[in-house]
Amino acid sequence: MQRFARHGRFRFYLGGPVGSGNQWFSWIHRDDIIGIIKFALKKDLIAGPINMTAPDPATNKEFSSALGRALHKPSWLRVPGFVVKLTLGELGNILLTGQRVLPEKALLAGYKFKYPDVDSALRAIFGKKKE
Repeated sequence: MQRFARHGRFRFYLGGPVGSGNQWFSWIHRDDIIGIIKFALKKDLIAGPINMTAPDPATNKEFSSALGRALHKPSWLRVPGFVVKLTLGELGNILLTGQRVLPEKALLAGYKFKYPDVDSALRAIFGKKKE
């Protein structure tokens, strides 16, 4: 996420949602990826794949707004869906539809997320303290 913001549209004050912005965007902080892996290795009851996403997925619009807040940059310039499809082809379709994924197995096993919401995760990544 940090690389995108440093080199992406937000750097030039052109950040904002992709397409309608209503598509789900499942995300996770890197510390929680490591935490879930460590947690799963210690738990004998966890077997098979684990969805590594935060427990509070956001829409693309919500994520873009949170990223703008964390970077103290505006988040208003929407990228039209046809531009995404034209430039990214099939990958563009994936970005425009999204998917709401939840970490049910990790939550049921008792994993406690360090960064359960997008605002706290982005503040941690970009060094912004909670106000």
